Amino acid sequence: MTKNENIVFGAINRDCIQGLLFDVDGTLSDTDDQMVDSVNRTLQPVSLLFKNRDPRPFAQWLVTAVETPANFGYTIADRLNIDGALIRLHQKMTQRRKVKQTDQEQHRIIPGVKAMLEKLSAKYPMAIVSSRDGHTICQFLEYFDLLPFFKVVVTSQTCQHIKPSPDPILFAAGQLGLDAQACLMIGDTIVDVRAGRSAGAQTVGVLCGFGTQRELKRAGADLILSSTSDLAHIF
Repeated sequence: MTKNENIVFGAINRDCIQGLLFDVDGTLSDTDDQMVDSVNRTLQPVSLLFKNRDPRPFAQWLVTAVETPANFGYTIADRLNIDGALIRLHQKMTQRRKVKQTDQEQHRIIPGVKAMLEKLSAKYPMAIVSSRDGHTICQFLEYFDLLPFFKVVVTSQTCQHIKPSPDPILFAAGQLGLDAQACLMIGDTIVDVRAGRSAGAQTVGVLCGFGTQRELKRAGADLILSSTSDLAHIF
Protein backbone atom coordinates (compact mmCIF):
# COMPACT_ATOMS: atom_id res chain seq x y z
CA MET A 1 0.00 0.00 0.00
CA THR A 2 1.30 3.43 -0.87
CA LYS A 3 1.92 5.98 1.79
CA ASN A 4 -1.08 8.17 2.57
CA GLU A 5 -1.45 10.98 5.09
CA ASN A 6 -4.84 9.54 6.08
CA ILE A 7 -3.20 6.33 7.30
CA VAL A 8 -2.26 6.54 10.95
CA PHE A 9 -0.84 3.04 11.26
CA GLY A 10 -0.53 -0.25 9.38
CA ALA A 11 -1.60 -1.70 6.05
CA ILE A 12 -4.11 -4.14 4.57
CA ASN A 13 -4.03 -6.59 1.68
CA ARG A 14 -6.54 -5.04 -0.70
CA ASP A 15 -6.28 -7.90 -3.19
CA CYS A 16 -7.99 -10.25 -0.70
CA ILE A 17 -10.93 -7.96 0.08
CA GLN A 18 -14.26 -8.73 -1.57
CA GLY A 19 -16.70 -7.21 0.94
CA LEU A 20 -16.87 -4.42 3.53
CA LEU A 21 -18.49 -4.64 6.98
CA PHE A 22 -19.22 -1.45 8.93
CA ASP A 23 -19.99 -0.72 12.56
CA VAL A 24 -22.41 2.20 13.09
CA ASP A 25 -21.75 4.17 16.30
CA GLY A 26 -18.56 6.21 15.99
CA THR A 27 -17.93 4.73 12.54
CA LEU A 28 -20.79 5.97 10.36
CA SER A 29 -22.78 7.83 13.01
CA ASP A 30 -21.11 10.70 14.85
CA THR A 31 -22.30 9.25 18.15
CA ASP A 32 -19.43 10.32 20.37
CA ASP A 33 -19.87 14.04 19.64
CA GLN A 34 -23.60 13.63 20.16
CA MET A 35 -23.01 12.09 23.59
CA VAL A 36 -20.40 14.71 24.49
CA ASP A 37 -22.86 17.48 23.60
CA SER A 38 -25.52 15.85 25.76
CA VAL A 39 -23.19 15.56 28.78
CA ASN A 40 -21.93 19.10 28.20
CA ARG A 41 -25.50 20.47 28.28
CA THR A 42 -26.22 18.54 31.47
CA LEU A 43 -23.15 20.03 33.18
CA GLN A 44 -23.82 23.64 32.16
CA PRO A 45 -25.63 24.52 35.45
CA VAL A 46 -22.42 23.67 37.35
CA SER A 47 -19.98 25.07 34.76
CA LEU A 48 -18.32 27.18 37.48
CA LEU A 49 -16.71 23.98 38.76
CA PHE A 50 -14.69 23.56 35.56
CA LYS A 51 -11.62 25.31 34.19
CA ASN A 52 -12.59 28.37 32.15
CA ARG A 53 -16.20 27.53 33.05
CA ASP A 54 -16.13 24.99 30.23
CA PRO A 55 -17.30 21.45 31.10
CA ARG A 56 -16.82 20.14 27.54
CA PRO A 57 -13.25 18.75 28.02
CA PHE A 58 -14.52 16.81 31.04
CA ALA A 59 -17.54 15.62 29.02
CA GLN A 60 -15.20 14.34 26.30
CA TRP A 61 -13.08 12.48 28.85
CA LEU A 62 -16.15 11.00 30.56
CA VAL A 63 -17.72 9.67 27.35
CA THR A 64 -14.45 8.04 26.30
CA ALA A 65 -13.89 6.56 29.77
CA VAL A 66 -17.38 5.10 29.99
CA GLU A 67 -17.52 3.55 26.52
CA THR A 68 -15.13 0.63 27.08
CA PRO A 69 -16.69 -0.63 30.34
CA ALA A 70 -20.13 -0.14 28.79
CA ASN A 71 -19.19 -2.41 25.89
CA PHE A 72 -17.78 -4.92 28.35
CA GLY A 73 -20.96 -4.83 30.44
CA TYR A 74 -23.14 -5.34 27.40
CA THR A 75 -21.00 -8.30 26.33
CA ILE A 76 -21.50 -9.87 29.77
CA ALA A 77 -25.24 -9.25 29.51
CA ASP A 78 -25.21 -10.97 26.13
CA ARG A 79 -23.50 -14.02 27.60
CA LEU A 80 -26.07 -14.13 30.41
CA ASN A 81 -28.93 -13.84 27.88
CA ILE A 82 -30.28 -10.65 29.45
CA ASP A 83 -29.22 -8.36 26.63
CA GLY A 84 -32.77 -8.31 25.25
CA ALA A 85 -34.04 -6.70 28.44
CA LEU A 86 -31.24 -4.12 28.33
CA ILE A 87 -32.07 -3.28 24.73
CA ARG A 88 -35.75 -2.75 25.53
CA LEU A 89 -34.79 -0.49 28.46
CA HIS A 90 -32.40 1.46 26.24
CA GLN A 91 -35.11 1.88 23.60
CA LYS A 92 -37.54 3.30 26.15
CA MET A 93 -34.95 5.73 27.52
CA THR A 94 -33.91 6.75 24.01
CA GLN A 95 -37.49 7.32 22.93
CA ARG A 96 -38.14 9.62 25.90
CA ARG A 97 -35.01 11.61 25.13
CA LYS A 98 -35.87 11.94 21.44
CA VAL A 99 -39.20 13.58 22.23
CA LYS A 100 -37.21 16.67 23.21
CA GLN A 101 -34.82 16.49 20.23
CA THR A 102 -35.05 17.57 16.63
CA ASP A 103 -34.12 15.14 13.83
CA GLN A 104 -30.80 16.94 13.41
CA GLU A 105 -30.01 16.43 17.09
CA GLN A 106 -30.98 12.76 16.94
CA HIS A 107 -28.91 11.85 13.89
CA ARG A 108 -25.38 12.89 13.01
CA ILE A 109 -23.13 11.42 10.37
CA ILE A 110 -19.34 11.35 10.18
CA PRO A 111 -18.32 13.99 7.58
CA GLY A 112 -17.54 12.47 4.17
CA VAL A 113 -19.05 9.07 5.00
CA LYS A 114 -21.93 9.17 2.52
CA ALA A 115 -19.66 10.03 -0.42
CA MET A 116 -17.27 7.26 0.64
CA LEU A 117 -20.09 4.69 0.82
CA GLU A 118 -21.39 5.76 -2.58
CA LYS A 119 -17.95 5.27 -4.11
CA LEU A 120 -17.13 1.94 -2.47
CA SER A 121 -20.59 0.40 -2.92
CA ALA A 122 -19.92 0.40 -6.65
CA LYS A 123 -16.92 -1.88 -6.04
CA TYR A 124 -17.87 -4.04 -3.04
CA PRO A 125 -20.96 -5.57 -1.43
CA MET A 126 -21.36 -4.01 2.01
CA ALA A 127 -23.02 -4.87 5.32
CA ILE A 128 -23.75 -3.25 8.66
CA VAL A 129 -22.49 -5.19 11.70
CA SER A 130 -23.61 -3.37 14.83
CA SER A 131 -24.48 -4.12 18.45
CA ARG A 132 -27.17 -1.45 18.28
CA ASP A 133 -30.86 -2.42 18.04
CA GLY A 134 -32.41 -2.70 14.59
CA HIS A 135 -34.91 0.13 15.06
CA THR A 136 -32.34 2.84 15.76
CA ILE A 137 -29.97 1.50 13.08
CA CYS A 138 -32.69 1.77 10.44
CA GLN A 139 -33.68 5.23 11.66
CA PHE A 140 -30.12 6.46 11.17
CA LEU A 141 -29.65 4.75 7.78
CA GLU A 142 -32.99 5.97 6.45
CA TYR A 143 -32.48 9.54 7.70
CA PHE A 144 -29.29 9.90 5.64
CA ASP A 145 -30.52 7.64 2.79
CA LEU A 146 -27.74 5.10 3.40
CA LEU A 147 -29.86 1.94 3.42
CA PRO A 148 -29.49 1.29 -0.36
CA PHE A 149 -25.73 0.92 0.10
CA PHE A 150 -26.04 -2.16 2.34
CA LYS A 151 -27.14 -5.65 1.31
CA VAL A 152 -27.19 -6.90 4.92
CA VAL A 153 -27.90 -5.27 8.30
CA VAL A 154 -26.78 -7.24 11.35
CA THR A 155 -28.13 -5.92 14.67
CA SER A 156 -27.78 -6.84 18.34
CA GLN A 157 -30.56 -9.41 17.92
CA THR A 158 -29.48 -11.07 14.67
CA CYS A 159 -27.09 -13.62 16.18
CA GLN A 160 -26.97 -15.40 19.51
CA HIS A 161 -23.88 -13.43 20.53
CA ILE A 162 -22.77 -9.88 19.73
CA LYS A 163 -19.29 -8.52 19.06
CA PRO A 164 -16.56 -9.28 20.12
CA SER A 165 -17.90 -12.73 19.26
CA PRO A 166 -17.11 -13.58 15.62
CA ASP A 167 -20.73 -14.68 15.06
CA PRO A 168 -22.04 -11.37 13.62
CA ILE A 169 -19.04 -11.11 11.27
CA LEU A 170 -19.44 -14.70 10.06
CA PHE A 171 -23.19 -14.19 9.57
CA ALA A 172 -22.76 -10.96 7.59
CA ALA A 173 -20.06 -12.47 5.40
CA GLY A 174 -22.22 -15.52 4.72
CA GLN A 175 -25.18 -13.33 3.75
CA LEU A 176 -22.91 -11.54 1.27
CA GLY A 177 -21.88 -14.91 -0.14
CA LEU A 178 -18.32 -14.49 1.08
CA ASP A 179 -15.87 -16.08 3.49
CA ALA A 180 -15.02 -13.86 6.47
CA GLN A 181 -11.39 -13.93 5.34
CA ALA A 182 -12.47 -12.03 2.23
CA CYS A 183 -14.06 -9.23 4.28
CA LEU A 184 -12.80 -6.06 5.90
CA MET A 185 -14.36 -5.10 9.26
CA ILE A 186 -14.36 -1.34 9.90
CA GLY A 187 -15.08 0.01 13.38
CA ASP A 188 -13.99 2.47 16.04
CA THR A 189 -13.50 0.21 19.09
CA ILE A 190 -11.45 -2.76 20.18
CA VAL A 191 -14.72 -4.75 20.17
CA ASP A 192 -14.93 -4.32 16.39
CA VAL A 193 -11.29 -5.23 15.89
CA ARG A 194 -11.45 -8.31 18.09
CA ALA A 195 -14.63 -9.54 16.43
CA GLY A 196 -13.13 -9.13 12.99
CA ARG A 197 -9.85 -10.80 13.88
CA SER A 198 -11.54 -13.74 15.61
CA ALA A 199 -13.62 -14.30 12.46
CA GLY A 200 -10.51 -14.19 10.28
CA ALA A 201 -11.29 -10.84 8.62
CA GLN A 202 -8.90 -7.98 8.10
CA THR A 203 -9.71 -4.99 10.30
CA VAL A 204 -9.64 -1.20 10.13
CA GLY A 205 -9.84 0.95 13.24
CA VAL A 206 -11.02 4.54 12.86
CA LEU A 207 -10.27 7.43 15.22
CA CYS A 208 -13.48 9.39 14.60
CA GLY A 209 -15.30 7.42 17.31
CA PHE A 210 -14.55 6.11 20.79
CA GLY A 211 -11.32 4.19 20.27
CA THR A 212 -7.80 5.55 20.64
CA GLN A 213 -4.87 4.78 18.39
CA ARG A 214 -3.05 3.00 21.19
CA GLU A 215 -5.89 0.62 22.12
CA LEU A 216 -6.85 -0.10 18.50
CA LYS A 217 -3.23 -0.90 17.70
CA ARG A 218 -2.92 -3.15 20.76
CA ALA A 219 -6.14 -4.95 19.75
CA GLY A 220 -4.48 -5.85 16.47
CA ALA A 221 -6.10 -3.53 13.90
CA ASP A 222 -4.42 -4.08 10.54
CA LEU A 223 -4.94 -0.46 9.58
CA ILE A 224 -5.85 2.69 11.55
CA LEU A 225 -7.38 5.71 9.83
CA SER A 226 -8.19 9.18 11.10
CA SER A 227 -11.76 8.87 9.84
CA THR A 228 -14.01 6.30 8.19
CA SER A 229 -14.31 8.64 5.20
CA ASP A 230 -10.59 8.09 4.54
CA LEU A 231 -11.47 4.66 3.13
CA ALA A 232 -12.34 6.49 -0.08
CA HIS A 233 -8.63 7.24 -0.52
CA ILE A 234 -7.52 3.67 0.24
CA PHE A 235 -9.57 1.83 -2.40
